[in-house]
Amino acid sequence: MIFNLKVAISTFLLIFLAELGDKTQITTFAFASREKSGLSVFIGAASALVLTSLIAVLVGAAVGKVIPLKVTKLTAGMIFLAFGIWTIIEVIKG
Repeated sequence: MIFNLKVAISTFLLIFLAELGDKTQITTFAFASREKSGLSVFIGAASALVLTSLIAVLVGAAVGKVIPLKVTKLTAGMIFLAFGIWTIIEVIKG
C-alpha cells in the first residue's frame, strides 16, 4: 500500500510531540524573535524539516531492506541512550 492513514497519523503525532520544545523549535523561536519576517522564518524552518524528513525516509527505507528491524531498533536505542548519558554528564560537569 502506498499510503496508510493510520501510519501517517501516528507518525505525525509522534514527531509533533517529539519536536515540542526541542532545540530546533527553540532556534526557530530565536530567529522569529529577531527577524521582521516571521513568514520567511516559517518557510525556512518548514523547508528544512521537510528536507531532513525526506532524507530520513529515503535512508530508512534503504537501510530497512538490508538490516533487520531488530538491529535497527537496538542501534537507535543505544544511540539515544548514549546521547542521554552524554547530556547527564554535561549537566553534572556544570
